[in-house]
Amino acid sequence: MNICKLTTCITLSLIAVFQTAYTQNITAIQNKQLLATEQGGIARLENLQLQNPRQLTYQKTVLPGPQFVISDDPEYIRIPEAIALKEQVAPGSVRFYLYNVNGVITPTKMDRKITALITNKGKSNMHIRMLKYSSQPPTSNYFKAGKQGLTDYFNSQGNETFRTLKPGASAAIDDQLEKQVTKYDELVHGFYEFVIDQPGEINVIQTDPKSSGTAALARIKTILPPKSQSGAGRGVYGISNYAIESKEVLDTRNGITALTVADGISDQWVTGKEGTTGQTSILSGNYGILYHINLKWKSSDGKGLALVTWNSRSSDNKWCNGMAASMVVSKGKFAPGVIQLPKKELTTKGAPEVVLIQVFQPSKDGEEQQIQLTYSPPGASCLPTPLVFIPVDMLP
Repeated sequence: MNICKLTTCITLSLIAVFQTAYTQNITAIQNKQLLATEQGGIARLENLQLQNPRQLTYQKTVLPGPQFVISDDPEYIRIPEAIALKEQVAPGSVRFYLYNVNGVITPTKMDRKITALITNKGKSNMHIRMLKYSSQPPTSNYFKAGKQGLTDYFNSQGNETFRTLKPGASAAIDDQLEKQVTKYDELVHGFYEFVIDQPGEINVIQTDPKSSGTAALARIKTILPPKSQSGAGRGVYGISNYAIESKEVLDTRNGITALTVADGISDQWVTGKEGTTGQTSILSGNYGILYHINLKWKSSDGKGLALVTWNSRSSDNKWCNGMAASMVVSKGKFAPGVIQLPKKELTTKGAPEVVLIQVFQPSKDGEEQQIQLTYSPPGASCLPTPLVFIPVDMLP
């Protein structure tokens, strides 16, 4: 894929913008617009300078979490039958993000199957239990897959069913992938978390639609090389969860403030290992990483706090003309839970559009409150996708 569909494209001009900050507030008209917007809705805040708000300082901590595997290098699989990822995983929990496209054009465009398998590399039976499950049908609508994929992942409750795999045996991680036909330029998007009790090997393969994944894996000899410059990354990563804690109390009297993660600058990309070469692998974009965000805030001036996001990359790259996300937000004016951004439209285009995530109401006594968010960089969107906190007068 073009590097900006899933991988971030940070420019020097954007870096300079983030280093500039000043205090600003919204107009009375913009205030009314925000309060009249439904959760997940788009508001158009004309003439509001979103590019350089004051940045919230925070502490980032690595949290315990599953070993993380991502298959997105190469993103476009150009060979009719090949292995696009081969990684060893240890007993325990595994988070696996599948993001691959049928890119076959030689000898002609053709229907393919893209599927993922796990092989028991241990000496005893492997027991597999799915903790989180998100699987999208093959689609050329990458924004929809990325947004709905995160929504389904956040909402997934897993199950108590164990599958058993004998030593040396392989099985599909997701049975849906075995049933699906992927046409040229269609994306296969899966986001899974599962637990195993034996060492395993994960393979992502492209093959013909009539072959089972296990049969194809047994015969495929071609392993595609990584570092194709087409995709965010590939390999096993030791970091899968971050805790973000604000170093300061966000106060409405200080004007508009932004929290920016997954920008590759203040928040660096995680590194891991690619299994077929042993090379260090960089996950450009931190896609699939979960950010558990806890922020302190107060209202010294009686204002509330509107949390919005926007497509910060729309003006500097032709591939970044849309953004679609999903995240978990704590209670405010609206109920807590998972919200798609935007909710009704497929994407938000760019300034002056903002997408309303939540409105937090001031406490009557002016005491500190907390905001909890769960964020993961949205697949198919360019990064960063800043979280912007806008003080608002809570009109009657």
